[in-house]
Amino acid sequence: MMPIRVCIVEDNRDIRQALEQILQLSGGFEWAASYSSGEDALVGIPITVPQVVLMDIHLGGVDGIECVRILKRRYPEMLFMMCTVYEDDAKIFEALRAGASGYVLKKTTPDKLLEAIRELNEGGSPMSSQIARKVVAAFQGQGKAALPGGAYEESDRLDSLSRREMEILEMLAKGMIYKEISLSLFISPETVRKHVYHIYEKLHVNNRVEAINKFFGR
Repeated sequence: MMPIRVCIVEDNRDIRQALEQILQLSGGFEWAASYSSGEDALVGIPITVPQVVLMDIHLGGVDGIECVRILKRRYPEMLFMMCTVYEDDAKIFEALRAGASGYVLKKTTPDKLLEAIRELNEGGSPMSSQIARKVVAAFQGQGKAALPGGAYEESDRLDSLSRREMEILEMLAKGMIYKEISLSLFISPETVRKHVYHIYEKLHVNNRVEAINKFFGR
């Protein structure tokens, strides 16, 4: 299996070097390049063409969200995961709207960060549990009440999910990554991935955020 090519965009040298080391010392990953500014990333990433980009938000000049917005338009297949200290709702949803498919905090452990990169590369939308809770809270607050009579008019397809698929969807909504779900349900991560694929297929969605949206009937 080919390693996952990853670029890092981070203006803090210590954090940047720590992320580089995590990738270099872990099998299955290839550190492709690092950039300390959005401007450098906009020039270098089209040349490097990584599969995954770990993107900081606060870069000065062109910030990480604008960088994702520009690059995602040009390279729709490229995957972006925000790796940041920001937990505020506005930044989270602005990043997701810009085209980020994952959102993890810098305090995430190396093991969970690597698992999140794998999940992102395999079609998932990994989020730190703190971030997932904010997304869930937003959907809960704006979801059911926004529908006439509180009915799940846009979520009828939830009925097509099996009990196990519904169980996994609930765990995704809590911010759990594939490895955590597999340990909780005593099934392999590969089995979790297959279930998630079928969930996305049945709900006609492309990622975790859209699936949670359906789950809460937004």
